[in-house]
Amino acid sequence: MFAKLFRRKVASINPIVVAHLNVRSQPLQRGEFFEDPLEELLAAEGMGSVVGGGTRLADEPAGISSCDIEISLKDTDPGTIQKIILILENLGAPKGSEIRIEGRVPAPFGATEGLALFLNGTDLPREVYESADVNATLSGLSNAMTGKGMFLGHWEGSRETALYFYGASFDAMKEAALAYTASDPLCRQCRFEQIA
Repeated sequence: MFAKLFRRKVASINPIVVAHLNVRSQPLQRGEFFEDPLEELLAAEGMGSVVGGGTRLADEPAGISSCDIEISLKDTDPGTIQKIILILENLGAPKGSEIRIEGRVPAPFGATEGLALFLNGTDLPREVYESADVNATLSGLSNAMTGKGMFLGHWEGSRETALYFYGASFDAMKEAALAYTASDPLCRQCRFEQIA
């Protein structure tokens, strides 16, 4: 309880910066891949702390549009903001992300490209769905993309399930994914979309 009160007090004194991430991640993945490591690095540098975050939903078929991380900083000097950007890019923040500070023009950043793989959830034969294991599919795709892309989130809609991967090159991730999807019945009629 006291930690929460202290965190709110710090947030009210220090300026708040919003890191708007062009990443489609569920709250748990947002915390695991971005918020928690960012919090550790901010604390180690004595720069500030993460005070909040959110995942923005979108209509089908997109599912998730982006994530925000609210950061309380001791200062918003250009050097400090550049450090935040470098940290987030090293954590895999995608192209199309930006730092938002009230009264300033947003600062764009991002290092990775994004691939969404949409699995067809309605049009395949019933026996495919009965025998399929989406976790095995995810594991196979992740193995195929080793060194090229990393799974950072998912979304389940009424007709499709989306798996979101991020890496240096959309084309390289798609090529690796295609090598796997050809042998997985659950990936029949899947589609790809570049999302960053």
